[in-house]
Amino acid sequence: MRVFTATLGTETNTFSPLPTGMQTFRETFLHEAGQHPDRPSLFTAPLWAARQRAKERNWQVSEGLCAFAQPAGPTVRKVYEQLRDTILADLKRALPVDMVVLGMHGAMVAEGYDDCEGDLLARVREIVGPGVVVGAELDPHCHLTPLMTRSADVLVCFKEYPHTDALERGQELVDLCADAAMKKTRPVMATFDCRQFDIYMTPFQPMRDFVDRLKALEGKDGILSVSLAHGFPWGDVPEMGTKLLVVADGDRAKAQALADRLGAEVKAMRGQAAPKKLTIAEGLERAMAVKGGPVVIADNGDNAGGGAPSDSNFMLAEILRRGIADVAIGPYWDPIALRFCQEAGEGARLRLRVGGKCGPMSGDPLDLPVEVLKLKSGHDQEFGAVRAPVGDAALIRTARGVDLVLISVRGQALGSDLFSGLGCDLKAKKLIVVKSSQHFYASFSKLAKAVLYCDTPGAISTQWGSFDFRKVKRPIWPLDGNAE
Repeated sequence: MRVFTATLGTETNTFSPLPTGMQTFRETFLHEAGQHPDRPSLFTAPLWAARQRAKERNWQVSEGLCAFAQPAGPTVRKVYEQLRDTILADLKRALPVDMVVLGMHGAMVAEGYDDCEGDLLARVREIVGPGVVVGAELDPHCHLTPLMTRSADVLVCFKEYPHTDALERGQELVDLCADAAMKKTRPVMATFDCRQFDIYMTPFQPMRDFVDRLKALEGKDGILSVSLAHGFPWGDVPEMGTKLLVVADGDRAKAQALADRLGAEVKAMRGQAAPKKLTIAEGLERAMAVKGGPVVIADNGDNAGGGAPSDSNFMLAEILRRGIADVAIGPYWDPIALRFCQEAGEGARLRLRVGGKCGPMSGDPLDLPVEVLKLKSGHDQEFGAVRAPVGDAALIRTARGVDLVLISVRGQALGSDLFSGLGCDLKAKKLIVVKSSQHFYASFSKLAKAVLYCDTPGAISTQWGSFDFRKVKRPIWPLDGNAE
């Protein structure tokens, strides 16, 4: 079996003020053909799975470019085209192949390209022809487009949010594609458009039972794979929205019937698939009413994982105004403030301008007297089976034991070691405020007395009326009432 694998992706927030250029890819994840590190990462799971299967089954694997960028605004056109064309050139050098398995996101937008994944898959198909199996693993926060489903044989989304099952789904993709390449199966795909977008958090009901039922359907009665593509609401493109995807063995009608049935169930869940988001005032009041701690609060609107800058002070300003003590908050992407701390050194006390640097969505900066508690080079944090780098980091303390984590490589809060790895004792805190939407949950919920979600201002607020949608197909819920 001859296999080609590569990765290209990012999650594009078309409302974000941050352009995505080559430097963002370099800081996040960029490795030339054959240079992937000897450890798994979130969006190169198909490559990792192909390596493991190659050892077991004596496959020949050719590894192309692997590039992934921290979510931000649209990718610069020449950067996307350069990365895409590098992968296509890597593929041509690897020919002939029996299958192509790609790590992608599904919501990558570049200048001039609303559907980067569809564009790349179509070009791959043109190179390898109809007889080679082409598959891709997607983040569920993807735009599942007709060009993607026409160009690929198998598409598989992560099932969990937080995305703790990326490696498992990568193995699933590789095995499904291998079966198809060996003519054991003939995968066909069908989709159902729910004409909605929503937030679907899988640890909670009704999503927990729904995802478990999706898994139970697979491998039986000719159903190979079932995915819920949540959609990415902050990507204003025509195909944005929630869709059901079913892969069946040779029976497209069966795949469509199941997609239709499951899609109707998702439509019936509208507005019920995630905990209620609170205002900042509601969140802090509810947190302070909890006996003991820590209470974890998600600063949803400033989540770098959805393209936000991760430098807003809306939550911090209110915490300081109320005089709340024993708080940890972060991560703040503020390389300037971090540099000042590095120059001053551990133990230094200085007045520091924190946050509010990237534009109106970041709000105003705060000028704070701080103590530099800890500095670290090459900090990272856990996320399931992988590690997520955040570059250089500092732990600083302002009034009443309010601790902030500053980082040089933009990212969201994923693992509690983001804080504890810098010496912050989270168990001693009353509040832990994480700049994240849901990926923090797998780690932070283990130590939390309660977990609350706040719909803070920012680039990924869920106040949908604050965004100027222009491209998405209408009608769609919740922008257009009970859209069918």
